[in-house]
Amino acid sequence: MTTPTATRNNVTALMVALLAACVAFQLNASMLSPALVTMGNELQTDQATIGLSQTWFFTAAALFSLFLPRLSDIVGRKKILLGMMLLMAVGSVIAALAPDVTWLFVGRIIQGVSGPTVPLCLIMLRSAVSNNRKYGALMGLITAVNGGVAGVDSFVGGYFAENFGFRSIFWLMVALAIVATFLIAFLANESKPAAGTTMDWLGVFFIVIAVGALLTALNEGAKLATAFDAGTLTFAVVLTVVAAVAFFAFWTVEKRAKQPMVETVHLRQRSTWAPLLTTTLTMTGIFAVINGIVPAYVQAADPGFGVGPTEMSLIILTPYALLGWLFGPISGRLAPVLGYTKVLRIGLVGSLVALAIIALFGLNNLPMMIVGTALLGIMYAGTVNIMLNGLGVVLSPQGNPGFLPGMNAGAFNLGAGLSFLVLPAVLVATSALGDAKGSYLTVVVVGFAITFAAFAASLLIPKPVDAEVAEHEEVAA
Repeated sequence: MTTPTATRNNVTALMVALLAACVAFQLNASMLSPALVTMGNELQTDQATIGLSQTWFFTAAALFSLFLPRLSDIVGRKKILLGMMLLMAVGSVIAALAPDVTWLFVGRIIQGVSGPTVPLCLIMLRSAVSNNRKYGALMGLITAVNGGVAGVDSFVGGYFAENFGFRSIFWLMVALAIVATFLIAFLANESKPAAGTTMDWLGVFFIVIAVGALLTALNEGAKLATAFDAGTLTFAVVLTVVAAVAFFAFWTVEKRAKQPMVETVHLRQRSTWAPLLTTTLTMTGIFAVINGIVPAYVQAADPGFGVGPTEMSLIILTPYALLGWLFGPISGRLAPVLGYTKVLRIGLVGSLVALAIIALFGLNNLPMMIVGTALLGIMYAGTVNIMLNGLGVVLSPQGNPGFLPGMNAGAFNLGAGLSFLVLPAVLVATSALGDAKGSYLTVVVVGFAITFAAFAASLLIPKPVDAEVAEHEEVAA
């Protein structure tokens, strides 16, 4: 018979392995941001091209997220996670040895296979932990890593790039991926609830084409924010049409397939489309504000505060990431007690308050800007993102647990792309009026409006009863 101590030890070992995988992926995603200039110089290319390597990494991550969680249900979650970590290491080696930017692209795209690391880890954790309270707390701890490793990842990346060159960052990624691989191999157990099921590769093909075309269209559309180009606009429109046709083909295939990637009846349910809509709107309203608009404003001499990039990171981005990392386990612990949807809505209301502080006070006062972004770290990074990731797992259909987490990961990336398309476009369009501060205010107000729409969408998300503590359980506890 399994003793409570043995079970506790097993879960602790699993958490060590899963956290190692999530940290390896997150550093893979965020540690290069401060090294982009160094990468451009060492590879003798422009910043636009280097930035494109980042875009392709996140696009690849989004596409692999669509189907790898479902494939893991069939062939084994541990096996897929091991494969993802090994390919992350291979991609890192290629990028570290890249003689030119083309090979950097190859390496980054291969690294993108690790895209669904966090949702896959949450699925593995869910199958190992049946206690809702315990799962909520551990879920918060894992998901909080996805918002940044306590804010130190960007500093580590900048330090390595400045002192040892950008290639040293990739070698660090190799080491972390190998460590994560060994920990998963020895500490995690295998599970494959859909063993014997045939993977719907035709459905995978069409959904990958649909989302890939849409994400690429958004990337092309973002270029129009700085300069209009008829060719770029035409390409973006064509890609959007391709995305629509491919999604229609995906829907048709899923209706006819004997073992579909996802049953169309699930796509019609509020438990599917409501959290996906909420995720997309939330990311659209907030992501570019904290990752682009606010940092740019704080660093601008006019109308901003003229703060240098290092100091800006220290006073804006690090507190934001650190508070999100600290509050993630707290919101995860509260979710099964208060309710996942209730905690999500509290986080969204708090995010609206934070955006209001930034718009009304932060644009005129640096301390208030710091307060607003810190509150956004608690409410958005430490609460909303945790709940959205968690809902993707606990609302997924029983017979297809990998489906919704994968689709939700795609919604995160879609929302991020929309955010950097819509909000900078608003900034450029309003800057022609000649009031720079008014342009930034308009952008934050638009972000506020989209986030309010996300709150409205969250009211449609059904309560995940099976993942929450019942009233009699709460009293007994």
